[in-house]
Amino acid sequence: MNYKLEFPLSPELENYRCRIEATIKPYIEIQTQNNDEVNWWQSKFGGLPYLPKSFEYPKTPDGKYLFLLAQLNFDEIPPLDGFPDRGILQFYIADDDLYGLNLDNSANADNHTIEDKFKIIYFPQPDFQVENIITNYDFLPEPEYFPVHGCCNLQFTKKYAPISTNDYQFTELLGGEIHELFMNQEIWDEYLEISQSVGHKIGGYPDFTQEDVRKYRSNSEQKHKLDILLLQMDTDCNETVDIMWGDTGVGNFFIDESALRELDFSEVLYNWDCA
Repeated sequence: MNYKLEFPLSPELENYRCRIEATIKPYIEIQTQNNDEVNWWQSKFGGLPYLPKSFEYPKTPDGKYLFLLAQLNFDEIPPLDGFPDRGILQFYIADDDLYGLNLDNSANADNHTIEDKFKIIYFPQPDFQVENIITNYDFLPEPEYFPVHGCCNLQFTKKYAPISTNDYQFTELLGGEIHELFMNQEIWDEYLEISQSVGHKIGGYPDFTQEDVRKYRSNSEQKHKLDILLLQMDTDCNETVDIMWGDTGVGNFFIDESALRELDFSEVLYNWDCA
C-alpha cells in the first residue's frame, strides 16, 4: 500500500518526498495509562501476568524466575497487518543487571535471539474464567534489577511514519546524500518529528540510542530476517509508571514476518541499549 505525507515539507526534504513516502509503515502507538484497574487479561507494562493454572511459570535454565515486562491483549489493539487479531502476547525478562540480555560474544547478534533469559509467550485463546488462572504470585521474589517499576494499563492508537534515521536500512532506502541535509539542525529536527521513532510502539520502525543491532547479524540473508518490530518499550518516567532502561535507553523485540504470521515466537531478537 502506498502511504502519503499529508503535510508540506521543507524545500530540502521535498526533494526526497517520494523516497520518504515509499518507506512509510503503519504502527501502533502505545500510551501508558493509570493503574487503578489493571485486571489479569488487560494489556499492561509490568505487574503480574495472565497465566492458566496448568501453565508453568517461566524461568531461566538455572531455575530463576523471569518477570513480566509487557502483556499485549490484541482484542484491545487496532488491527495491524501481519499481527495477531486476538490472544495475549507476553514478554518476560530476567532480573539481572543486563535485563536478560545475552552479551556473550556480543559482536554476534544471533545471541540476542536465545530465549534463556527472556521469553515470549502467546496465548491464542485466553481463558477468561478467573478460577482457571493463577491469581496468587506470592512465590515471586521482589526484583532487584528491572526496567519497569509499577504497573499500568495501555492505550493504543494506529499511526503511520517513515523509516527512522538509525534503522540499518535508512541509507539504503533514502540515499547517503540525505545525511548532508542533516548537517542543518532544523532539517534534522524536522525529520525526527516526521519519523516518530521514539516512544512505545508495536510495528513500524525502531529507535536506538546507539545503533541498530540487526546489522551485525552473521550474514546478509539473516540480516533481512527479524525485521518486524514486535514491541518497543522506551524509557518513560511519569506519575503512572517508571520505566528506565539503563541510562534513558530503549528496549526492542524483533521477529521475522513469516514467523509472526504463523504465530511462532520461538526466535525473537531482543535488545536494549542506552546512552
